Amino acid sequence: MDSGNGVKGLHVNNRLNNTKLITTEQIHIIRQTFSLVSPMADSVAAVFYRRLFELDPSLRAMFPPSLLDQGRKLMQMLGAAVGLLERPEQLVPVLESLGKRHAGYGVRDEHYDTVGEALLWTLERGLGTLFTPEVQAAWGALYGLVATTMKNAANTSPAQLEAAEVS
Repeated sequence: MDSGNGVKGLHVNNRLNNTKLITTEQIHIIRQTFSLVSPMADSVAAVFYRRLFELDPSLRAMFPPSLLDQGRKLMQMLGAAVGLLERPEQLVPVLESLGKRHAGYGVRDEHYDTVGEALLWTLERGLGTLFTPEVQAAWGALYGLVATTMKNAANTSPAQLEAAEVS
């Protein structure tokens, strides 16, 4: 999709008027690098959660004692987001639903920054020298889209969502 400035990529206008652009090149980078870390999903998830709880130990109480299933859910969700990058009409509702559920678990807006920091740190460790500034920017753009969509959905009442769908 052309964003009007000659840059092709994912341009999302979701029901909450959130607009983000992920370029075609960034989509390629995200898919390529995810294919490198996804075979190590369990260990990547373990490193992620270890870093998350180092950054904010108070978050540990939100999770079950064993993080194996949670880590698998994380990697499955990342895989789904990566797979739906070119289908925002399918991706956005999934993220909105996830955002609402996470609000019910006690997730606050500031937690998303910590999760993003832990995610990028984990990818940097997992990819090593392949974690270039371009890779960081691509994953940052994806996480920005994910976090913003989830936060907006969590902070929007059902009546506001219905009104946005009608307009």
